[in-house]
Amino acid sequence: MEDNKNLHQQLLEAGVHFGHLKKKWNPKMLPYIFAEKNGIHIIDLNKTIEGLEEAAAALKSIAKSGKKIMFVATKKQAKEIVAEAAAKVNMPFVTERWLGGMLTNFQTIRKSVKKMQSIEKMLSDGTMDSVTKKERLTLNRSKDKMEKVLGGIANMNRTPVALFIVDISHEHIALAEAKRLGITTFAMVDTNSDPTKVDFSIPSNDDATKSIAIITNYLTAAIMEGLQERSEVKEEDNEEVLEATRGLDIDEEGSGEKQEGGRARRGRGGNATSGNSRGGARQGGAGKATTNKR
Repeated sequence: MEDNKNLHQQLLEAGVHFGHLKKKWNPKMLPYIFAEKNGIHIIDLNKTIEGLEEAAAALKSIAKSGKKIMFVATKKQAKEIVAEAAAKVNMPFVTERWLGGMLTNFQTIRKSVKKMQSIEKMLSDGTMDSVTKKERLTLNRSKDKMEKVLGGIANMNRTPVALFIVDISHEHIALAEAKRLGITTFAMVDTNSDPTKVDFSIPSNDDATKSIAIITNYLTAAIMEGLQERSEVKEEDNEEVLEATRGLDIDEEGSGEKQEGGRARRGRGGNATSGNSRGGARQGGAGKATTNKR
């Protein structure tokens, strides 16, 4: 309870509760609006905390399963915050421009990424040393341009399982592509947006830098926890495999010793039997000798 009070205070200080002007509101946001003040809607922070905790739990479980979550925020005030948060948890991000078909036409986007990576390789390994200065400059410019747009998804080999979006009205193309592919969506939703378009909506001010930072960092911390738990589980599994392997080695050695012991015992038993047969032969020979004397 104290944690919620503390979080409530932090959200209040960050201005998460400030919505848009009343005339710009979306009626579907009514359940999340606390009041109206000076023509501006005030968001109910209790609803924000509920949505935030629910989204954090879901993102944590996705991260624990080892799947990718893409961060999307091309708004000027959100770019740096989201890019830093995504880099911290090694997740793909788009903060410059959303290319149409980035999800629905992912194979074509991957070709562009590979082209960018091949140019980088050529420039770094000395392959382009023989070309003219103008050609090298042209390649550098094209690489920088591609890196600006595609740099955040360079290591993404398949479409993500979830999207975290800042301002769904601004990122409507990304949201539409995610819905078309059945990708789970998490988003900061302001009073001018439709919260029903998102799977996990967090009613909050998506324009203020402090508001974006506190929500993004809270969710990033949950993803970090999921990744840590995943690494701990992996370590435990590796230890169990090692212990099981050691146990098998010991069993094999023991069974080998038993087999050798069995062979030795069988060998001795065979000798004794042959000795007995020889004794029987001697006794038989003695009987024959006696008969001859008679």
